[in-house]
Amino acid sequence: MRTETQALPNTRKPRDDEIDVHGLTHAGRIRKENQDHFLLATVHKRVDVIATNLGRQEQLPTGEQRVAFLAMVADGVGGSEGGAEASATALESVMQYVNDSMSCLFDRNVAESTFTDMLQRCALRSHEEILARAKANEQHRSMATTLTLFMGVWPAYYLVQLGDSRYYLWREGRLTQITRDQTLANDLVDQGILSRAQAPHTQFAHVLSSALGADTAEPVVTRLRAEWENVHLLCSDGLTKHVSDERIAERLANMTSSKQVCEQLLADALEDGGTDNITIIVAQGVPKDVG
Repeated sequence: MRTETQALPNTRKPRDDEIDVHGLTHAGRIRKENQDHFLLATVHKRVDVIATNLGRQEQLPTGEQRVAFLAMVADGVGGSEGGAEASATALESVMQYVNDSMSCLFDRNVAESTFTDMLQRCALRSHEEILARAKANEQHRSMATTLTLFMGVWPAYYLVQLGDSRYYLWREGRLTQITRDQTLANDLVDQGILSRAQAPHTQFAHVLSSALGADTAEPVVTRLRAEWENVHLLCSDGLTKHVSDERIAERLANMTSSKQVCEQLLADALEDGGTDNITIIVAQGVPKDVG
């Protein structure tokens, strides 16, 4: 398990109505079944004021306060319905773990290492749940899934990565792939056996070296600073097999909304062949006047 850390800013958290987010998934042109799953969620705590003598009650933090924003993409691996069950199990398990660990999200004084450990345990619990389901079902013995998880807890956001689904950051006209594909090809690059240029064109390019439910599951947690200028993109490899980083950057540079750019990228992937399931999430902050 590895952890990367960056400094955090001190700017205002976006309100719920200032978050422009959209997610979609498509089976593609070849596959009969869509084994991808995605999830978008906000985590809230509720404050109900029963009585007070304060004169300016409109400034009290009443109602459903968002404490975290959650986005996930899981790309199932395995024949028959095994991959679909694995990806669905991953998202369900994460949501259950988040629900069980709510106090960690509410505590502003929680140690950074504690929060990172929570996310790693969350991924590994999903891994164990998938292994248990595979063991209980003879037909799904080989089921596994990728997981790219985004959790925004202002003024930071965290990524949990297993497999080769991706998280990209678009900021100031530049597209950066933040997550590292956990594939045999990339492992061979790290070992000096393949060059980075060769890796995408080998038979190992889409062979996972780490995934939930696989022999090896090594969650990587990355902590980044949250900024209004950031545009976030999560996707399964059904997009990146057909749409280059350059094309993704072009679409994001001209986006009018998260929904619009998701639909354009899906159309690009389908036009190029759509040989795999395609899942895309895009999110950005859109500041509004605070009157």
